[in-house]
Amino acid sequence: MTIYHWILVAAFSFCFLSCLFQLLHIILSSKSKDYAASRGKIGNGIVYSFTGAMSPLKKESAYLHLPTYAAGIIFHLGTFLSFFWIVFHFFGGNSNSILIFSSAIFLTVSSLCGVFIFIKRIVNFNMRFLSHPDDYFSNLLVTGFQFLSAMALIKSSLLPMLFIWAAILLLYIPISKLRHVVYFFTSRIYLGLFYGNKGVWQIKR
Repeated sequence: MTIYHWILVAAFSFCFLSCLFQLLHIILSSKSKDYAASRGKIGNGIVYSFTGAMSPLKKESAYLHLPTYAAGIIFHLGTFLSFFWIVFHFFGGNSNSILIFSSAIFLTVSSLCGVFIFIKRIVNFNMRFLSHPDDYFSNLLVTGFQFLSAMALIKSSLLPMLFIWAAILLLYIPISKLRHVVYFFTSRIYLGLFYGNKGVWQIKR
């Protein structure tokens, strides 16, 4: 392995252990007991929490801003795809040109969505008022990661730069808003547990 591979391994190890520590802290801290009688199925609540409850029609902050919601979905998918390719590059796999070309196009579009969200955060007063410097830096870091991933698919000489950028991103995740990669899943599970137990979720028609 090259020095760039080792840098990426070190950054991933730090990120993984930090996120694992935060996850364990969340689990060990949630010891409150609900004394109310159970009225529903917890499993249904958890499933609905990750499906129907995520629909823009069920989220006021989403259905009033559908273009931003759609851009956010594409932006997140681009992040997942970028991490897929960084793993692929790390192990030196081979892929067909159609998959590479289509991925490069999608990552270019997803990075443009990141730029759109970044600009809206600046020009929209409400978003700007609620924003913190971390919001801007996290957006730029992830947007750059996606765009560089797209470029590295076309020009392999950019892989060392991509590895360094990915390492910086991994080091930044545990200390920034990007750690919602952990809190998103735990919060959705706990919401599903609570509202599923109350019989509120899954909503019956």
